[in-house]
Amino acid sequence: MTAVSARSSGPADLRERPGVPIRLDGLTRRYGSVVALDGLDLDISGGELIALLGPSGCGKTTALRAIAGFDRPDGGRVLLDGRDITDVPANKRDMGMVFQAYSLFPNLTVAENVAFGLRVRRRAKSERAGRAGELLELVGLADRGDRYPHQLSGGQQQRVALARALAVAPQVLLLDEPLSALDAQVRVQLREEIRRIQLELGITTVFVTHDQAEALSVADRVGVLRAGRLEQVASPDELYERPATAFVAEFVGTMNRVPAILAGGEVQLLGTRRPVAGAAPPEGVVVALVRPEGLIVTADPAGSGRVVTRTFSGASTRVLVALADGVEVRVDLPSAVSGELTPGAAVTVRPAERPVLVAPPEPLPEMAEEARAGA
Repeated sequence: MTAVSARSSGPADLRERPGVPIRLDGLTRRYGSVVALDGLDLDISGGELIALLGPSGCGKTTALRAIAGFDRPDGGRVLLDGRDITDVPANKRDMGMVFQAYSLFPNLTVAENVAFGLRVRRRAKSERAGRAGELLELVGLADRGDRYPHQLSGGQQQRVALARALAVAPQVLLLDEPLSALDAQVRVQLREEIRRIQLELGITTVFVTHDQAEALSVADRVGVLRAGRLEQVASPDELYERPATAFVAEFVGTMNRVPAILAGGEVQLLGTRRPVAGAAPPEGVVVALVRPEGLIVTADPAGSGRVVTRTFSGASTRVLVALADGVEVRVDLPSAVSGELTPGAAVTVRPAERPVLVAPPEPLPEMAEEARAGA
């Protein structure tokens, strides 16, 4: 992919338009017996990039299509800058959309694809050409304007699709799984470019994805959906470190499930006591939910745990440990201190000194199925 240097400004008419807020007010949408949106409420600030994350069928794409005007909700409202646009047709909403499939016109050049929306709006040829040049420079493809889509890589085609969405100077940018068709390295590079461009232009952006790393890396806030409702909306840091529910905890990132006892407001696990994080179920047998970096593992000849595998990942290493009760846990630690933790080594595992999130001993089957689907 073409490297793109940081620019101080984007196209003037985009740069000078402040990001507009969006409000989803009690949106409901049903497809027969399937409830896609169940009273969805969400406030998106002007200029914010919010990611909607969740397993298949959770309602995230339905919410995006309701914002775009491609799908009319059965109930509730979509407000743009305080104005009710629920009944406004999609072509009157002043929004740009990028889909998973690039949807470029194969018979048009890259520049002609970017300028297509302006052509439909009967803008002058000189304006279309100038605009296409500005946007192609913004996405790092200034030298590809005379090429055709089939002459570009997948990542370059998606950059063209992004430039085309921005060419009409939309108030809102909508991204529907825009990177899922690309390979891993290209996805990382392009998500960084999308974020750079979004920050540069200050455009309100809604990014739908099922990829947790993608959502956490690009968004100001992430909304986790489940069965048409928001489980939590928070910054990536807060979502990961302080999940509001067991579903969020298990869906976002890797989570160990450790048998524990809840008593006296504390969690008893791995021979220690820790305070409870968030809401707690009734006292008794529970499951403690602990991140791999929230566990501490030390080599101990008298320890009851055994290292099963050791996976080196550069600066960090993950070890899989089998505990005495048959439970396996994953522990992340700096590679520099992991040399003794080879397969078969005896170890002791304990939780870090921080509050621990707990859940009932068995998750609802629905939760387990959703977590697997989103993995």
